[in-house]
Amino acid sequence: MGIDAIEEFRKSHGINTKGNLAGILQLNRAFSKDTLPINPDDYLTGKEGQVKGLSGANCQSILEEYHIKRVLASEGGRTSRGLMGIMKDYATLINEERPSSKDFSEIERFWIDRIRKFFNSKPFRLEADESLSITAAVGNLLEQAKKRQKENPGTMYEGTVLQQLVAAKLSIIMPEVEINGASVADDPTGRGGDFNIGDTAIHCTTAPATLLMEKCQRNIKNGLHPIIITVKDRVKTAWDLAADMGFAERLEVWDIQSFLSTNVHEHGHFSQDERKTMLTDLVTSYNKIIDTYETDPSLRIEYSN
Repeated sequence: MGIDAIEEFRKSHGINTKGNLAGILQLNRAFSKDTLPINPDDYLTGKEGQVKGLSGANCQSILEEYHIKRVLASEGGRTSRGLMGIMKDYATLINEERPSSKDFSEIERFWIDRIRKFFNSKPFRLEADESLSITAAVGNLLEQAKKRQKENPGTMYEGTVLQQLVAAKLSIIMPEVEINGASVADDPTGRGGDFNIGDTAIHCTTAPATLLMEKCQRNIKNGLHPIIITVKDRVKTAWDLAADMGFAERLEVWDIQSFLSTNVHEHGHFSQDERKTMLTDLVTSYNKIIDTYETDPSLRIEYSN
């Protein structure tokens, strides 16, 4: 059975929402264990108001087989509008195509990929909770990126968010600063760091390591002042590495949370309303950078004050 037929079914039935994705994933698993041809009546509840056998727990059990821990739909699609019709039409398709057990496994991976894309298409969220400090709100944002990164090995969400948040702040106070995609390396471009401003080279990283320290040493030899901006729990790592290499007194190390919090408070004149305005400006600038320099729209940030 070709995946093209499944993709066409997905498009024609608009299976893009969390409820329908949760429902179709469970239906595909149930159909794979059933005897063909599928009888849709077997999947109706007593009052025929819902599809039988769907639940949030069942959906999450399948997702966890693929190391996906995020909750897709708390009710597993059971109450999703239109799922009854989708179930009946999907049964018709399966009966026509008669997939083998191997085919069913491939189809399940297709639906899993669609679910991953659904998760990844959702923007990160900067909390607008006034009871939270700016430091805590930024920390929460980075935790979202870190969690998504664990679910998608090989994609550097946390590092990209960190770097482009720095870019957003710099572009507000210094519009002339040069911005690049987070995946663009420094050395091939001739840059001393991720951002070169005056005689300063700014390096953004979530994991300070020896190679970065060597780059900072080259900055110093070239007459530049290196600054490392990292996450809070990696500041000591950077200082320790610099101390071991003998140039800690010539280096600045800042954590991204304080870097942004200080800016928001100072430029917001320590006023609640103006802090909200500053955060709105920061997120707007960040999203503009993502739209211009990055290829993944899920890196955008949602913030409503």
